[in-house]
Amino acid sequence: MKNLLTKIKNFVHEEEGASAVEYGLLVALIAVVIIGAVTALGNALSAQFTAVANTIAGAS
Repeated sequence: MKNLLTKIKNFVHEEEGASAVEYGLLVALIAVVIIGAVTALGNALSAQFTAVANTIAGAS
């Protein structure tokens, strides 16, 4: 029983898990930024292609 309690105490005091959580949060934040940038860029490109298509259609 003492061995189990010692293992639990060591697990609670171990700080390596905190690093994994921090890295996970950083990855999530980076993913959100990338998704936002791709969405904004996609909307801008869509508007540009629409303008080009309208110009080409008007020239015909």
